[in-house]
Amino acid sequence: MSRQREDSSSAEIEIRVPKLPESVSDATLVTWHKSPGENVRRDENLVDIETDKVVFEVPAPESGVLKEIIRRNGDTVAGDELIAVLATGAEIAAPPAGAQKSVAAAVPAAAPEAPAPAEVRLSPAVRRLVEEHNLDPRRIQATGKDGRLTKDDVLNYLAAQGGRPEPRPPAEPPAPVAPTAEVRPMPAEEAGVRRVTMSRLRQRIAERMVEAQQSAAILTTFNEIDMQAVMALRRRYKDAFEQQHGTKLGFMSFFIKASVEALKRFPIVNASVEEPDVLYHDYYDISLAVSTPRGLVVPVLRNADGLSFAEIEIAVMDFATRARDGALTIDELSGGTFTITNGGVFGSLLSTPILNPPQSAILGMHKIQERPVAVDGEVRIRPMMYVALSYDHRIIDGRDAVQFLVAIKNLLEDPARLMLAV
Repeated sequence: MSRQREDSSSAEIEIRVPKLPESVSDATLVTWHKSPGENVRRDENLVDIETDKVVFEVPAPESGVLKEIIRRNGDTVAGDELIAVLATGAEIAAPPAGAQKSVAAAVPAAAPEAPAPAEVRLSPAVRRLVEEHNLDPRRIQATGKDGRLTKDDVLNYLAAQGGRPEPRPPAEPPAPVAPTAEVRPMPAEEAGVRRVTMSRLRQRIAERMVEAQQSAAILTTFNEIDMQAVMALRRRYKDAFEQQHGTKLGFMSFFIKASVEALKRFPIVNASVEEPDVLYHDYYDISLAVSTPRGLVVPVLRNADGLSFAEIEIAVMDFATRARDGALTIDELSGGTFTITNGGVFGSLLSTPILNPPQSAILGMHKIQERPVAVDGEVRIRPMMYVALSYDHRIIDGRDAVQFLVAIKNLLEDPARLMLAV
């Protein structure tokens, strides 16, 4: 967000924190990428800001010179708060003496570049990788949504180059860098121990987990699913599906489809508590737990009941890619009526997932493992998956929870039910 102050020869643009959603009270300035006195191109990222949900960028609204930084790395800020001033126009005053060293820059200040193609927009994760290997992002083929450069694009480029960084002119030594996370010295008796302040995201995850345990009566019910029918269906149609829709047919679309159908049959599982009331939701916004280097994020698949298998798979892949790149928006991480988490991708055989407040239930998927099971009186080897449903016993009775999970089991063991809604 920006506001402009003009005179006859130049203008000053106020750089402000973008408006935050009602559920987010404040944010933290993580890394300034420019220092006072540096040239800035329009749409070039000025600063990364972290909330308890996501890291987002504040781009320059116009080309000019960063005249003043008002709030520093590590400062807590509110929505619409003034954090910097950008000078544009014919006459731009130089910054006060010593101002260049007043900001803890995350990267060395580079000399102004010659005119070039439009600035490549980078997410925080991609920018760190590019700077670490001293790469020119404009030389890397971008495959992300809307032409964005993804982390995989950079890794593939490095692999093709044999991991060699690109040669660049030597830069001036950077100003001393203040760490974003505070590292405090240890007493002698704690030698060999490092103390690092948790990120806002990790702190928020911890708060929500404790909140869920303290505010809800959490119970978990388990079942197991014979995945043979789903796996056979995927093998039969995976090539045609990918050719037709441009995306792979995974397991998540089957579980989302089955969950939505089960939620329609047991609407209390899609409800939430707002004491003394129960809020029933007549829509199906499915939250999907995604692990990232910064911690767990939970983007929301809106109106999942109206999406096809292909639309679900494309959205899931997009969420996973942008979650790793730190490019999810706050709105995409807000809301949701029911959550699915897949510990099986990490090898988990069984777990008891914790509720995602204010939701009242969460489905846990696990590793598919071949096991001997009894089928029609005979022992067969089948690909089996344990599934778990954690639920808030304040409003969901055990019978509803068990029958909900059995409904998912039946739908997945006979996938034709998903097409016929029976």
